[in-house]
Amino acid sequence: MVVREIRKDLYQVGAIDWDLRLFDELIPLPDGTSYNSYLIKGSSKTALIDTVDPRMKHELIANLEDLEVRTIDYVIANHAEQDHSGTIPAILERFPEAQVVTSKQCKTLLMDAMLIPEARFKTIKDQDKISLGGRTLEFIFAPWVHWPETMLTYLPKDRILFSCDFLGSHIATSDLYAGESADVYRAAKRYYAEIMMPFRTMIKKHLKKLSTLKIDLIAPSHGLLYDKPTFILDAYRDWTSDTVKNEVVIPYVSMWGSTKSMVEYLVKALIQRGITVKPFKLSVTDIGELAMALVDAATVVLGSPTVLTGPHPLVAYAAILANALRPKTRFASIIGSYGWGGKMVDQIASMIPNLKAEILTPVVIKGYPKEVDFVALDKLADTIQEKHKSIGIDTN
Repeated sequence: MVVREIRKDLYQVGAIDWDLRLFDELIPLPDGTSYNSYLIKGSSKTALIDTVDPRMKHELIANLEDLEVRTIDYVIANHAEQDHSGTIPAILERFPEAQVVTSKQCKTLLMDAMLIPEARFKTIKDQDKISLGGRTLEFIFAPWVHWPETMLTYLPKDRILFSCDFLGSHIATSDLYAGESADVYRAAKRYYAEIMMPFRTMIKKHLKKLSTLKIDLIAPSHGLLYDKPTFILDAYRDWTSDTVKNEVVIPYVSMWGSTKSMVEYLVKALIQRGITVKPFKLSVTDIGELAMALVDAATVVLGSPTVLTGPHPLVAYAAILANALRPKTRFASIIGSYGWGGKMVDQIASMIPNLKAEILTPVVIKGYPKEVDFVALDKLADTIQEKHKSIGIDTN
């Protein structure tokens, strides 16, 4: 990444990972990502906010060399995960005077993961401040966004919030600022869905806390900087709200066509009732796309054939994923087929306790769907429409 000056004596010095396609060996990254690190010079002290993934440390070091940085007094560790903190040891070796400024909890994690000596830390508390000379850093603890030790750093003079993972996005781009791009909105929503959604309740509290700050720029640890902060703050208020949309998400697998036939019929029945439907064939689905769809949907219907008395493994995975992400979905159901028996419904239902959704009567049939089964699917579509109306959704 080329060094970018954000304000006078304030620089983006991180790295762009153009080619990464899987984050934490779990999350697909269709657009790569960035590791944003920020250098701030005061009249007496210099601070580096976050570092980069250790694979990219050469870029961070090169950027500091380009700026002819001779001294770093503070390395602000907003978060212990190594895509932020993994290059701290290299920085401490290069700048022996530097102290790692972080919370007590993050300090413990960094000592455990990277064997940083305790003497190199300066431990701070929520709302503590550090002067750089002419500039002051304020620290805001934000637990469970998305780890328990996460904190944010605020620069009041410049009205900049360094938000760590919070409000970020996985996107590799040569642009610096987000503006109000639809592509950025989509990347940020995907990031929220995959990483932040399980902590929706805590995030709502942190958004309220941030409303007391004057913010002209949000500088996250991944993705673009928000020069129009209301763009991302309003998006998060929407995503974390209790409001759901007139949408049904249908993750499904079909082995011999029975479940597929049921899904196709239900999709048409729901569309006829004025409901937006988003089916996902799990054998080819990007789980990030599925996660995004779950952010707003009022209802999720899992479709599966029976495999050895239980759900297809891909449907089981989708159920476990939905349970982990804890979307605000209000209703759920199960459709599918079996050949000689099984306990698919009970097993799927046991996998989604975190959904807190009302379970609508499943439609599970033997063999290929017959007329009576299509009638049952119509009844399920009617029930979904009625349930949506019952919570104030207009399906007309």
